[in-house]
Amino acid sequence: MAAKRKKRRMGLEEKKAMMGYVFVLPFIIGLLTFFLFPMIQSFIFSLNVIEVVEGGYTLRPNGINYYKTALLQYVSTANEGKSFMTLIGEGLAAMATQVLLVVIFSFFAANLLNQKFRGRSVARAIFFLPVILMSGVIIAVDSGDLLQSSMGLTQTDAQEGSFQAVALARVLLSTRLDTRFVDFIVSAVNRIYEIVSASGVQILVFLAGLQSISPSLFEASNIEGATGWENFWKITFPMVSPLILVNTVYTVIDTLTNSNSVVMTIIRDEAFRNAKYGLSSAMAWIYFVAIMLVVAIITGIISRLVFYQE
Repeated sequence: MAAKRKKRRMGLEEKKAMMGYVFVLPFIIGLLTFFLFPMIQSFIFSLNVIEVVEGGYTLRPNGINYYKTALLQYVSTANEGKSFMTLIGEGLAAMATQVLLVVIFSFFAANLLNQKFRGRSVARAIFFLPVILMSGVIIAVDSGDLLQSSMGLTQTDAQEGSFQAVALARVLLSTRLDTRFVDFIVSAVNRIYEIVSASGVQILVFLAGLQSISPSLFEASNIEGATGWENFWKITFPMVSPLILVNTVYTVIDTLTNSNSVVMTIIRDEAFRNAKYGLSSAMAWIYFVAIMLVVAIITGIISRLVFYQE
């Protein structure tokens, strides 16, 4: 009788790979259950004229005409007669500044929150609180300016921030700084509330990465006489660089798919206000491809600069 084969034991790398699949499994299940079918259905809608009938709807083949309309003919009357592609381009340009500000702010905020001080847990909760609050009724109040009116603020009070920004710009220009740098700083100051509100998740991700760095690395570096500045650039920054890529991709998608985005508003209005489901689906797919291209380019650039610990 032939001896039974012994079951081969999994190696360390195979166990790591298996655990990776286990962690990704909820996402895969969610994708297949909630997203895959709607995506396929929206693509079918973009190639057909949808006619609502009693008990449902019918599809009449339309080819790629809706894509041609979105790319070449569509004009948004609510946005100064701009084309759909122009609005996408403006959205991508605004996204670049927003992503840079959010990632920089969240990285340095995480470094501050990683220090040992009294009330550290409360401070971390405060930075993450906007992520919880910026939903439902609160975001409607914030975007609708209802809070300002309920507090009795006048239009002059609302414009005070812009006057202060003008004063800041004058001070910076008097130092003979480049005008592009001045515009960037003023833009950041004007959007500080928006930046803080959009940085909660990124701060937590960076904070988790900072806490995973072995203290022995800093101990050895300090023994060699390294300064705090050198520790930051030669240990902290390289070790969390993979998370910079993660947070950048997350922020890009979060910014471009935000409910306040002009492009997202047009796609939503064409579907649910004008009942143009086919055109809305075509616009959504064009926007989806544009976002994926941006993500691919950013990933390709940043991944070359990322340090992975072997």
